[in-house]
Amino acid sequence: HVQLVESGGGSVQAGGSLRLSCSASGVTWGRHCMAWFRQVGGNEREGIGAIDNRDWINYVNGKRGRFTISRVYPKKTLTLEMDNLGPEDTEIYYCAARAGRDDCYAVTSDFDVWGQGTQVTVS
Repeated sequence: HVQLVESGGGSVQAGGSLRLSCSASGVTWGRHCMAWFRQVGGNEREGIGAIDNRDWINYVNGKRGRFTISRVYPKKTLTLEMDNLGPEDTEIYYCAARAGRDDCYAVTSDFDVWGQGTQVTVS
């Protein structure tokens, strides 16, 4: 049973940085694709990037540079470093997982396990 718990959200001033973490239990790193999303415009979720079992990362267009995804072994933690944040980055951020390591992209409909989300507020 896969469970994901995000942490690290909070308030930050514009231009600042923040690091989010996602603690994953029940995940086999070699068999799961994991990703970060954020909620935009109500219920819609926007992909940021996904990481596969080889630590290959596929960022959504426009997200590479300010956003950095990584995994921390053996704590089974997925991280999202965010730099030069602006008010437009104020959102709820989610990590997600799905079984299967091929075609690992941050496409919302591909993922079936989600964390509860963590709020990021930039002012």
